[in-house]
Order: sequence, then structure tokens, then C-alpha cells
Amino acid sequence: MQAQNFKNHTRLVPSYHFVLWSVVLALDILAIIQLIFALKADQGFLPSVMFILIAVALSISSIQIRRFPLIAQDRAIRAEENLRHFALTGKLMDSRLTIAQIIALRFAPDEELVGLTERAATENLSSGDIKKAIQQWKADYYRV
Repeated sequence: MQAQNFKNHTRLVPSYHFVLWSVVLALDILAIIQLIFALKADQGFLPSVMFILIAVALSISSIQIRRFPLIAQDRAIRAEENLRHFALTGKLMDSRLTIAQIIALRFAPDEELVGLTERAATENLSSGDIKKAIQQWKADYYRV
């Protein structure tokens, strides 16, 4: 496996990001086309409305299928990084840090964490700026 760094740390799951989203997008487009044809033909459009509702439900479900586990991972990362910071300093992380900043800080090794945490809080660094400031990348292969 290639060593993780700023340039390659994001991961895509082909079956989710490409296959599922292509199918969802195709269904959304086909549902809209079907509804337009049904309205132009002035025919019963109940099946077309049902098709639209199914497409919308699938779209919302696909988003939530991804969102819910990420929220749980964010909470776990926040707790882990707070514990790591406490172990290193005897203090919890600065309350001004956002969850996005804390998630970015997980890539910082212990030697860089405290200084980078203080800098992120005082300078309000973005998650991208935090990741770019890390000198020795600490890989995280668990988050998808």
C-alpha cells in the first residue's frame, strides 16, 4: 500500500461514489423525463409521480447512507484526538476548534499536534491549511 500523505489521503469507494451515484442520477433524470412526457400527453401521471417519489427517496437514502457513518466517525475522531491532546498536555483541546479542524489534526504526529492545535485555534486555520502544515504525516487508513 502506498504511504498516505496530503495528496492521496482521500479515498473513493467505486461501488458507492461511481456506480451507485450514476444509477441514482440516471433514475432522477429518467423520472423527470417520464413526468414531462406524461404531462405533455395529458395522460394519467400517477405512475410518473410515483417514479419521481421513488427517485427522490433513493437520492435522499443514498446521501444519508454516507452521512450517518461519517457523523459517527467524526464523534469518534473528536474523542480520540481530545484524549491524545490530553495525554500530551494534561488539557483538553481548545473549545474554539471546529470538528473539521480536529479531523484534520488527526494526521499530525504527537510531536506536531500541540503546536498545530494552538495555531489552528488562534489563526482559525482551515482543515486544508492544517493538513498542509503537517511535516510528518500520520496516516489514517480507517476512514472511508
